[in-house]
Amino acid sequence: MRLHLPGLLVAYTDEGEGRPLLLLHGFPLSRRLWRPQVADLAATTRVLAPDLRGHGQSDVTAGPYSVEQYADDAARLLDALNVTQPVIVAGLSMGGYIALAFQRRHPQRVAGLILAATRAGADSAEGKAKRDEAAAAARAHGARAIVDAMLPKMLAPRTYQTRPDLVAEARALMAPTKVTGIVSALAALRDRPDATKQLATIRQPVLVLHGSDDQLIAPSEAEAMTRALPNSRLALLAGGGHLLNLEQPAAFNAAVRTFAASL
Repeated sequence: MRLHLPGLLVAYTDEGEGRPLLLLHGFPLSRRLWRPQVADLAATTRVLAPDLRGHGQSDVTAGPYSVEQYADDAARLLDALNVTQPVIVAGLSMGGYIALAFQRRHPQRVAGLILAATRAGADSAEGKAKRDEAAAAARAHGARAIVDAMLPKMLAPRTYQTRPDLVAEARALMAPTKVTGIVSALAALRDRPDATKQLATIRQPVLVLHGSDDQLIAPSEAEAMTRALPNSRLALLAGGGHLLNLEQPAAFNAAVRTFAASL
């Protein structure tokens, strides 16, 4: 489905009934990332999964973007769909940064948070420089430069040996992203605020989901967030990499379903 918001055409999935579950994908992906979740969780919840601006089938607008802009886009989508009750906001990787921004800016709309394969801290000076290098590579060589650089770390090491289908799927999810969307999202990642102090102020229940074999964000980051959050639990999925929702869909969905039911 596609919906015109002021200044932005948003593509999104809306399936199921019940408490809304807003799924925010990572970089440089699309709502297709959530295929295993939409297929399963729509039986018990209303699953809303937008393509973030500059990704998937949503408009590629002029950048740079920010995590706050992405969060406000999601809030405007909820308004357009007449979703007035608090929602469960789930974000993976960059989607987790956006979920935290959503909680900062629209706390009354959040029933609970799911932070998957993400962290609270800002980029280091070295990390910021690497974002700029990646943006330069994308401008010079297109999306393929980003896909080739990221793909070897998006999944658990064992997945590359045993699941060539998932490796191909991960590549297919990233490859169509437009260069403007990539460069603008890299700016959002580079400039996102440090949310570490925010964690202690979050009163909503939080589920922290992380793969034991995540090569991009260490599980210790998830453990640190869980300790800092007043009302949280950690589910560490054995054998999961950065795209743990694709690699361990049954365990991921079961954790989400249990969390949703607890609300």
